[in-house]
Amino acid sequence: MWAIIRRKVASGGASASVFERSLLVARPATAQATRGYTATVKEPLLLGRGSRIVGNAVRRSCLACPVSSKTAREVVSFLQTDSPIYMQYRSFSSNNGDLVDAVVPFMGESITDGTLAKFLKQPGDHVEVDEPIAQIETDKVTIDVASPEAGVLQKFIAKEGETVEPGTKIAVISKSGGDVSHVAPSEKLPSKAASKPSAEKKKADKDKPKEETSPPKPKAETSPPKPKAPSPPRPKPSVTEPQLPPKERERRVPMTRLRKRVATRLKDSQNTFAMLTTFNEVDMTNLMKLRSDYKDAFVEKHGVKLGLMSGFIKAAVSGLQNQPIINAVIDGDDIIYRDYIDISIAVGTPKGLVVPVIRNAEKMNFADIEKEINTLAKKANDGSISIDEMAGGSFTISNGGVYGSLLSTPIINPPQSAILGMHSIVNRPMVVGGEVVSRPMMYIALTYDHRLIDGREAVFFLRRIKDVVEDPRRLLLDI
Repeated sequence: MWAIIRRKVASGGASASVFERSLLVARPATAQATRGYTATVKEPLLLGRGSRIVGNAVRRSCLACPVSSKTAREVVSFLQTDSPIYMQYRSFSSNNGDLVDAVVPFMGESITDGTLAKFLKQPGDHVEVDEPIAQIETDKVTIDVASPEAGVLQKFIAKEGETVEPGTKIAVISKSGGDVSHVAPSEKLPSKAASKPSAEKKKADKDKPKEETSPPKPKAETSPPKPKAPSPPRPKPSVTEPQLPPKERERRVPMTRLRKRVATRLKDSQNTFAMLTTFNEVDMTNLMKLRSDYKDAFVEKHGVKLGLMSGFIKAAVSGLQNQPIINAVIDGDDIIYRDYIDISIAVGTPKGLVVPVIRNAEKMNFADIEKEINTLAKKANDGSISIDEMAGGSFTISNGGVYGSLLSTPIINPPQSAILGMHSIVNRPMVVGGEVVSRPMMYIALTYDHRLIDGREAVFFLRRIKDVVEDPRRLLLDI
């Protein structure tokens, strides 16, 4: 065979390449005439384990020989079986754009990565354009990964719990709905394959000749066994030894990125600020009466309900304007005074605490504040709030009263310098005009950075909030 190949290579044209000549002689040794092969093959030919002979090499090799009806697949079959030249081939598949990748979107300037929390769709599900297929948890918000095209979710590339960056591929979408596969973390063997070895083992055991059993030997006379010495009793556990519950009654759940971020920031706040809290109480009678008298007209004109939060935000704006140091912040050896008032509202969600910001609150009226609160609260609860809507903020208000909190000491939200805590409204006996009457009372608390704010400014700030809430007419008269 090698002699035939050497003779044919030597007799080949000068312009033919080594691959072309090898294809010309790739035929049985018994053939009498030079045969050519048509270039109808659509598969690239692989020589060995890395060299590729494309289809046009076959076409060039046929220029010096007559055309035959044999296909290049016969050449491949011959070279695989009879020729010492080892060849491989594979099917050619052109990229027709049927498969598209779903990638992690841009998550914000300050966010470099996130955790793939869960997939909202499964392989085989039909998805529409921009339909969420997965959720990415970041340090601040939860971001949806949308499908770039309409089609069928073919397979997952990433796994739940992995850390992903913007641009990372997490799934493949098939426009035409091709084969569906799922990348499982660990694939188990099929039950048939697992049962096959056991069946063969049973068959082998059955075919083995049974060993001849020897007749039982007569029992030798033995002396009766001696009674064992009684074992010493186990020592009783000491009274002070703790009885821990079994591990089966415990559950270990990893923390979400949002929860870890909140924990880090709150601990940093404790380690950085010299926090001190001062308290006061507010009579809510007049503010509640104002809301009761005008709630229907307010909804009819503005389309939102009149709540108590807007009254406290307006009171906080008035207090910050009277005590601008509380709206300031320490930066190194300097104090930064802010000429704007951005109020952060702490909102508790099932996924954790988020703090959206009401910007330029000093320029807003009651209706504008209520509309903004409703919009931000809905976005926070359904997870659609953006990072820009939570960035910044110069002062925070936390309303623990909606959960029934009577009194608390809130923690400052860095890099701010103070936070106001609202609590539940409770009817308590109060002395008014020399008489004991029942009044709806609320405790309010101000936690502040004592490095920057003295007790005098903190108390004056709380007194201003108390005065405005107890008599909202002060806002109208600016007194």
